[in-house]
Amino acid sequence: MSYWYAFVGICYREWLRFFSQRARFAASLVRPLLWLVVFAAGFRAALGIAIMEPYATYINYEEYILPGLCAMILLFNGMQSSLSIVYDREMGSIKVLLTSPLPRPFLLLSKQIASALVSVLQVGAFLVIAALYDRPLEPMGYVLVIPALFLVALMLSALGIVIASRIKQLENFAGVMNFVIFPMFFLSSALYPLWKMQEASIWLYEICRFNPFTFGVELIRFSLYQQLNVTALLVVSGCTLAFVILAVVGFQPVKDQGKPGGRP
Repeated sequence: MSYWYAFVGICYREWLRFFSQRARFAASLVRPLLWLVVFAAGFRAALGIAIMEPYATYINYEEYILPGLCAMILLFNGMQSSLSIVYDREMGSIKVLLTSPLPRPFLLLSKQIASALVSVLQVGAFLVIAALYDRPLEPMGYVLVIPALFLVALMLSALGIVIASRIKQLENFAGVMNFVIFPMFFLSSALYPLWKMQEASIWLYEICRFNPFTFGVELIRFSLYQQLNVTALLVVSGCTLAFVILAVVGFQPVKDQGKPGGRP
């Protein structure tokens, strides 16, 4: 029961933090909606989307970038959640959590799950607004995409914790995030099909093809259309496991405690 109470407490704290920051929720919706309404309108004529899986016919650009914008919400929220770890470590509250008698892997995994659940909620709100703006998808697609969203959110949350484990000062985190968020997002299939990227540049195409975020976008894309991309599922699952292990091994905020001149 102690594990369950700890898990509920961590989730409750994450949800309280999220709902107390209404500006954070609004920002998480405004960003992708601007891309959907403004960016997509500007590129609709320039970027024609051919018939490709999982689509059975030609689609407009708004429909193509919808899964990528869902993944963008997960990416930004996963990194922002990791920012709270750096903040808590500087304020000292993270030590209260990690000095618990419960195993550290369980505590960090609970933190990642709580962050992933908040991310899925944000994507759900975005999909509702997007359905009102444009034609909605099949209802079953909205149901089947939930596990895909959760798995991708868990992968990105774990990646954020891996990065947070290496950053000791809060002011350094934002700069590092710029070198993670934007390359992962733009060098993926979120905004452009990979075959278009291949036409533009072979080496950029190869980077996009091996970007874990690309597989997260494709897993969401296929799930929205009630299909399973097995390759994307395997890659996202493998990356999630790897990032979780790295987060557990690398997150040692109290390792210098007790040393002369060490930071507590």
